[in-house]
Amino acid sequence: MPLTEPDRDPDRENTDADADTETAPVLDLASRLTQDHHQSLKLWLRMLSCTVKIENEIRSRLRATFGITLPRFDLMAQLERHPQGLRMGELSRRMMVTGGNITGITDQLEQEKLVVRVPDPRDGRAYSVKLTTAGRRAFTTMAQVHEGWIAELLQDISGDDKTRLIELLAQMKHGLNARDEQ
Repeated sequence: MPLTEPDRDPDRENTDADADTETAPVLDLASRLTQDHHQSLKLWLRMLSCTVKIENEIRSRLRATFGITLPRFDLMAQLERHPQGLRMGELSRRMMVTGGNITGITDQLEQEKLVVRVPDPRDGRAYSVKLTTAGRRAFTTMAQVHEGWIAELLQDISGDDKTRLIELLAQMKHGLNARDEQ
């Protein structure tokens, strides 16, 4: 079965009401896989679909509640962890986006007086970006609300299951990092 073909969610029970209405295609690719597909592919697609659903919900809530995009929130999160500031290249590496993207996000945050560029003391040709006092205050508020949203979105998973998932994903990350080092 092609993975891009719209299909019904096999986990969803068929009802008489379904026969009367046209159902929208299922966007979760993992639900369309068959027994013939490799288990690793199923796992990857399930993780991807969960990540995309959560990320889209967080994007929407950040925009509606704070008028901020997820990339701007992420840049502020990086700076919050590094009060001494980070160089643009380091921000680009940490956020896994181009330098041009970092420049654009930084420009927007600087216009709003949430970040400031300061000359890098180790290299006079470079700049570091730091949160301003207003930026730190705004991020603290957003981060607290963001944490609540994540807790809400994952509330149906027990604490023990969350702990086990964290352990399993840490094991996966370790294996993937080891591959990179080879």
